[in-house]
Formats: sequence, structure tokens, C-alpha cells
Amino acid sequence: MENTLFDKLIGTWTLVELVEVTLESGDISYPMGETPKGLIIYNSDGYMSAQIMNADRKNFSEEHWTGATAEEYIQEGSTYLAYSGPFAANHNEQTLSHTMYISLFPNWTGQTQNRNIHFENEYLILESGKPFLSEGKVVIHKLKWKRAENLNLKID
Repeated sequence: MENTLFDKLIGTWTLVELVEVTLESGDISYPMGETPKGLIIYNSDGYMSAQIMNADRKNFSEEHWTGATAEEYIQEGSTYLAYSGPFAANHNEQTLSHTMYISLFPNWTGQTQNRNIHFENEYLILESGKPFLSEGKVVIHKLKWKRAENLNLKID
């Protein structure tokens, strides 16, 4: 028996690529830099969490996050995306919805956003379902994810 789309998603995925595609021209840009870092986690209980950042983020001038300046928050807030909440997968339509229970971007809190989804070999490809305006251009985001392997994290 074939696994459902829901079943195929379960687990942790690391971000390989995030591109923004202008619908009119097809031009591609990299809103989180050309080597972004990210994790998206889908749990069997129907909840997910996504964290994406520009890998070139700068450290705050103070050691503790409460000591950051307003300018530091503005810069770092524009290079990080985070949200978590319930998700639903539609196997027949190959679509996915994320409902933002919490979000770094407050406007998304409570929203449900749809994604088009497909798999290419070992990659999970997510595309924003609805085009949106970015810097005066109508765009979509395409994200390529790969199942997480040992991230070789150093733990002190």
C-alpha cells in the first residue's frame, strides 16, 4: 500500500534552497541568501514547525538577547522566519496547508497558508500556493528540502 502524502512528510527536513520567482519575468532572487539554513518538522500528531534564516546573520553586540539594540532586531528580524501550528495534507490534490498558531511575523498568526507539494528524488519541494507582492513584484516562493541527517552539531 502506498504511503499517503501525510505519511511521506513525517520527520525533519533541512532547507537546501529558497528562491523567490517573479511571475511576470521568471527572474529568481534569494530572499534569505544563496545558502539559507532551515528546518521544517512534521509530526504525526498533525503539528509542524518551520525555522528559516539567512546563514550570514550577524551576532548581537550583547551576549544576551535582551541587550540587543533596535537596529539589531530590525536587521535580524528581516533575516529570520519562524512559525508553528497544525498542518493538513491533501493526497489527491498534492497540496499542504500550514496554520500558523504562532509566528515571528505577527500578521501570519491564525492564518492558514496553502502550499503546492511534490517530491523530486530525495527532495521535498514546497511552493507558495498563492502569489504575493514582494518589493513591488508578484512572486511565489519555491523551497527545496532534504530529509535531515546528522547535522554534526557541536554541543558544549
